[in-house]
Amino acid sequence: MCFHSKLSADAQSIENRFKAKFTKPNYKPMDRYVGFAHPRTPIISRQYPQHIHHAVWGLVPSWAKDLSIQAHTLNARIETLHEKPSFKASVQQRCLVLVDGFYEWQWLDPKGQKKQQYLIGLEQDAPFALAGIYNSCVHPQTGEFLHTYAIVTTAAIGLMAQIHNSKNRMPVVLSPETEQAWLAGAHVLDFTKPNIDLVARAI
Repeated sequence: MCFHSKLSADAQSIENRFKAKFTKPNYKPMDRYVGFAHPRTPIISRQYPQHIHHAVWGLVPSWAKDLSIQAHTLNARIETLHEKPSFKASVQQRCLVLVDGFYEWQWLDPKGQKKQQYLIGLEQDAPFALAGIYNSCVHPQTGEFLHTYAIVTTAAIGLMAQIHNSKNRMPVVLSPETEQAWLAGAHVLDFTKPNIDLVARAI
C-alpha cells in the first residue's frame, strides 16, 4: 500500500513539469507526508487540469457521517474500485497525486520484525504523478467544503515486488504519456501495470 510520500521540489519545477499553476501560494516542499495524519497535498483534478490545488489525503464519500472513514480510504485497490461503497461513486472523479517519491518497507524476516525502508522515485528526484480518485463534499460536522482523495494501488511488479514483499502492492505510477488518459476516464484496468522506470534508495 502507499501511506508515506514526499514532494520536495520547488513550486516552479512542479508547475513546469505538469503545465499547471498552483491556485494558492501556500505550497511548501515536504520531505514526508504521512497519510495517517491526513495532510493536504497537491493534486490536479479532472475538472481543473490546469490548476494545482491542495486536497486532504483520505477520501470522504458524500454519505459519510464523520471523518473516521478516512482511516480506511487512504488507498483504493484498482481491482475493486467499482465495487467498494467508499469509492465507486468517485471512479470517474480522477486526479493526479503529485509526488517526487514514496516510501515502502521491505520485510527482512518472515514476521516483519526486521525491515528496510526504501525511498522510491525517479532519477534525480523528478516529480511524477500517482493515480488518484477524489471527492468534494461538505464536512459532515463543521460545514467546511472539503476536497479529499485516495491513492489508487495495484499489484506490485518488478522492483516494487521485491521491496514491498509483505503486501505485494504499489501505487499506480503514471508516466507523462498516461496522465491525461487517467484524468480523461480511461478504463481503470488499463493501468494495472505501470510503465515507468522507478529507482529505489535504502534509507
